[in-house]
Amino acid sequence: MLIDIHCHILPEVDDGALDLLECLDMANTAVGAGINHLFATPHHMNGQYINKKNEILARVTEVNKHLQQETIPLTIHPGQEVRIHQHLIISLEMDEVLTLDNRGKYLLLELPSGYVPIYTQEVIYQLLMKGITPIIVHPERNRELIEDPHLLFQLVQQGALTQLTSGSVIGLFGKKIKSFSEKIIEHHLAHFIATDAHNVGSRGFSLQEAFETITKTYGIDHTLNFKENALTVLQGQSISIEPPIPIRKKILGIF
Repeated sequence: MLIDIHCHILPEVDDGALDLLECLDMANTAVGAGINHLFATPHHMNGQYINKKNEILARVTEVNKHLQQETIPLTIHPGQEVRIHQHLIISLEMDEVLTLDNRGKYLLLELPSGYVPIYTQEVIYQLLMKGITPIIVHPERNRELIEDPHLLFQLVQQGALTQLTSGSVIGLFGKKIKSFSEKIIEHHLAHFIATDAHNVGSRGFSLQEAFETITKTYGIDHTLNFKENALTVLQGQSISIEPPIPIRKKILGIF
């Protein structure tokens, strides 16, 4: 069983599926790629899209009905990819923020692509105090984390988890991001692999391919661990993690 915890499959809400037809096409493609359970996690508060909790819950119910009508063997679970901001806890208390499967346990947290805001650790602390574990999405694509990987170590050490994009693992975003993804895995700083699929083409469902790459490079235990973590989230349980290891930068080159 494959579980994808990060995907933009909901129609007409962000830069993912344009309409219901594309949504169903993505669902069929996901099933063909071996995925049985998928979290619909539209962008929220990223400066371009606002998708509040209740709106997402309603749309997920609607899409699941269509999947049943079309006999597509995929279950969609509600979620949200929330861009970090200083008032995130206020948004949470206003019932606008949606944790994975609305369980109040895990939240997909997105950093800006170019930097790590100075209030990041404070927001993570506030979430953890609420019993919510933030899962930082695609840290391997954040420019400041690439330049200063010790920042990522500090966030994980604080209690945050991370999710690498399957396309990064297999090299779809270039050698630099693939190399950083490998370092993140090697230093026990990665906890989930997900597609972050936006369509069936350039940003599709490469989860199985990523797991094959991880198995070939690091062994089957790494792959099983990533799969087990996704299942644990689906079940609303707490995952156990390996202690993180700091990434040491070389004098010449990136790592």
